[in-house]
Amino acid sequence: MRGEAHSFDAIILGAGIVGCACAYECAQVGLRTAIVEPGVVGGGATAAGMGHLVVMDDSPAQLALTRYSRSRWIDLLPQLPATVEYETRGTLWVAADTEEMEEVHAKSAIYAAAGVNSVVLDAGALALAEPHLRSGLAGGLLVPEDAVIYPPTAASFFLQEAIRMGAVLLRGHAAVSVGNGSVVLSNGAKYGAPHIVVATGTDMRLLPWLKMQRRKGHLLITDRYPGFVHHQLVELGYLKSAHKSMEDSVAFNIQPRQTGQLLIGSSRQFGNEDCGIEDNILRQMLDRACEYMPGLASISGIRAWTGFRAATPDKLPLIGPTEDPSVSLAVGFEGLGITNAPGAARLIVDHLLGRASEIDASPYLPVRMPSQEMTHV
Repeated sequence: MRGEAHSFDAIILGAGIVGCACAYECAQVGLRTAIVEPGVVGGGATAAGMGHLVVMDDSPAQLALTRYSRSRWIDLLPQLPATVEYETRGTLWVAADTEEMEEVHAKSAIYAAAGVNSVVLDAGALALAEPHLRSGLAGGLLVPEDAVIYPPTAASFFLQEAIRMGAVLLRGHAAVSVGNGSVVLSNGAKYGAPHIVVATGTDMRLLPWLKMQRRKGHLLITDRYPGFVHHQLVELGYLKSAHKSMEDSVAFNIQPRQTGQLLIGSSRQFGNEDCGIEDNILRQMLDRACEYMPGLASISGIRAWTGFRAATPDKLPLIGPTEDPSVSLAVGFEGLGITNAPGAARLIVDHLLGRASEIDASPYLPVRMPSQEMTHV
């Protein structure tokens, strides 16, 4: 296909969970679709994340998108294979004191206004729900319809379904130039399409004009301890540390896996491009987890890793068209790419088809970023 123009209706750059979801949505509406992936499918930020499907209320736009995306996951549930490990664990936001309990009630009211179910737990109910939490905590907020998944197999599901519907995977070579309805790969192959979607995660080489930062995070997984944790547990301070602060931070965030293992987070660092594990950050993260759940000190961790997530200045993703009418973006999800993948993909296809979206797409449009012409590299 060297030199051919308009070989496809849509070309998706990147086979992380967002790109694969975009390919799935494109193929589902009959668009002749190609997915370009130089490496492992779902092997970047998708593989590094926790797989928490969560409705977040840190801004009205984030609440709208995560609520919509979670509803899309629920719609997809009958089709998901067992390998995706979808479990409706619920998110339990843990309040340490009376001040944070005030935030619990405020959060519950915001969710109620948005049609999101939640249950306020007092100290006694919290202890019954999660017996291994330390005593003296004030309570919490349970969002029962939140879930956990294994992200790499979810990305694979979207991709395999897209291929089953006729999509083509162009594997092994990266895109080095994009624009004006054309994509050039590192091997010199050129492909054309009226619609090109950049979903390259933290790889911003095609988008040097975008002002985004990479946030580094650490995670640790333990040996198998079935029943030790029942819900996705998150301290209420996570919202401040992970989505509002621009400084390095850690927060209590722990997820029970279907295997009986525990996935422990979380940390956020700006401006650190070293992919290596930092013992001081990992220790801070684990110390924070033990403050909430002292029994973690006696369990065995078997592996730690780091990953990067691309963050925009306003903490909202970039979903939709650029100044080049042939190029759309689905990037900048930071820690919510797993949750938002199916919702963002639907918004992308709504734009490609010129149809109305179920939610207001304007808060996520790339046009809100400083206007600069796309640089072709």
